[in-house]
Amino acid sequence: MSINSLNHEEMSDRASTWDFKDEDSKLSTGQVKSADARRRIEMMRDLRESGLTMEEAEEMGLLD
Repeated sequence: MSINSLNHEEMSDRASTWDFKDEDSKLSTGQVKSADARRRIEMMRDLRESGLTMEEAEEMGLLD
């Protein structure tokens, strides 16, 4: 499927009616914590690959 063949009006209509409250209620607390942990691990891997130190990453505002 090409990006040009997408119906952008339909996509924007669905996006405007999206209810984020429903999405949060479907996830358990354990799933949310697990996803947060995976994101932190991935961020740390990216920092290690970039060669930045923790101090440099903090100074740049890359760490929460």
